[in-house]
Amino acid sequence: MGSGGPAARARPPRNQRSGPPESDKRPGAYISAGGGAAVFFHDRRLQYNAKPVRPDPVYAKKLQELLGGQWGEITVALQYLFQGWNTRIPGKYRDMLLDTGTEELAHIEMLATMIARLLEGAPVAQEEAARHPVIAAVLGDMNPQHAIVSGLGPQVADSVGYPWNGRYVTASGNLLADFRYNLTAESQGRLQAVRLYNMTDDPGVRDMLAFLIARDTMHQNQWLAAMAELEAEGLERTPVPSAFPPQLEHRQFS
Repeated sequence: MGSGGPAARARPPRNQRSGPPESDKRPGAYISAGGGAAVFFHDRRLQYNAKPVRPDPVYAKKLQELLGGQWGEITVALQYLFQGWNTRIPGKYRDMLLDTGTEELAHIEMLATMIARLLEGAPVAQEEAARHPVIAAVLGDMNPQHAIVSGLGPQVADSVGYPWNGRYVTASGNLLADFRYNLTAESQGRLQAVRLYNMTDDPGVRDMLAFLIARDTMHQNQWLAAMAELEAEGLERTPVPSAFPPQLEHRQFS
């Protein structure tokens, strides 16, 4: 987020623009159109482009966790977008949520592309596996649905094939509660990305993960700053929700 806090990410409305200007080719390109419709402009360039040195179907299975797991990019992208759409107060907090959610869509594309590249050229023929015991052992730990269902492409699922679930998304309508949960999500996501970084020696995969780890660092700092700014402005405070009259709770137990 930088030193400017959430306000540094807020941008004025662009209701009269028919397309994204060159300056919008950056993380957070959510644009509110004049008719109130939400429009996403897709740039064919990946936010960060990295390629694996060799196919690795077993690691592709592991990488699915960062894509479709409970703390994966699909979860945080939709979580931030729904929190933004659920924000009643206009301005910098809503803009920050929508911008960050849009950036996470780019991370989904990066991971899906990397998984496809790790699966591309992977040996899946039984005849080849029969001739090479090492290949047979590798294929035994490969997600068979990558070959059978998705045609050597990514899936909307985690590392054990469990489908992504909308129950992973938290959007309560209370910004302080949601920002705290977002910090947890970014912490868990970074933890898993670091573990996966240590599970591979492929320089291309590590290159991509190093970028995602850095963005997780930035987003953890972003939610910490946003929480502090929200409380400093008096919009919400601890305990959440602060609007509940304290005299109605048994305060001797708190």
